Amino acid sequence: METLVNSLSRALLRDDRWKMYLQGLELTLLIAAVACVIGIVIGILVAGAKVAAQDAKNPVLRALNLICEAYTTVIRGTPLVVQLLILYSMAAIPNGLTACFIGFGLNSGAYVSEIFRSGIQSVDVGQMEAGRSLGLSHGTTMRFVILPQAIKNVLPALFNEFIALVKETSIAGYIAVNELTKMANGIKSRTYDFTPFLLAAIIYLLLTFVLTRLQKRIERRFARSDKNR
Repeated sequence: METLVNSLSRALLRDDRWKMYLQGLELTLLIAAVACVIGIVIGILVAGAKVAAQDAKNPVLRALNLICEAYTTVIRGTPLVVQLLILYSMAAIPNGLTACFIGFGLNSGAYVSEIFRSGIQSVDVGQMEAGRSLGLSHGTTMRFVILPQAIKNVLPALFNEFIALVKETSIAGYIAVNELTKMANGIKSRTYDFTPFLLAAIIYLLLTFVLTRLQKRIERRFARSDKNR
């Protein structure tokens, strides 16, 4: 017991090391939040392009669809840590944090695009036909009729993607970004035991628990609103 207390004291209290965990957590959440926003924007654009190109004879749309397919195939088929290292080492992005925003955002976008594509396709095709019959263009119908319903359908999956992003940021230390895991590793080099990693794991677990509870509350609220219709 005394050994555990001493380990916790060295990992948390000595030299105010608890502040390092908070700094790392701040960067972890920042990277995840920015990457999630970038991923959603890219995901909507790519999903929209893929859906619009279905059965389309327009050569521009077909070419755009090929580009989107190549993007999702490459991003989903290569490890995220390799993508980050490429951006940081070869793409003239000297700032590790900027490389993280771009790298995690591009990676998330590939997965979010498939989430949105399935969400758009889950909306009854009659919704598009109804919008067009009212004189709305395809783009306007997609924006004001289809997408709001699709976003509601995919919200749980988007929350899961954000939770996954929070945990995936633990590899950002490979490109010298002092997120939570990197900070814990730095403290570990001073304490010479596993306690900093244990504390980091507990923080990740608590954060994931809170986000999961929030996700379930939102799902229940949407479920109640559907029943009241």
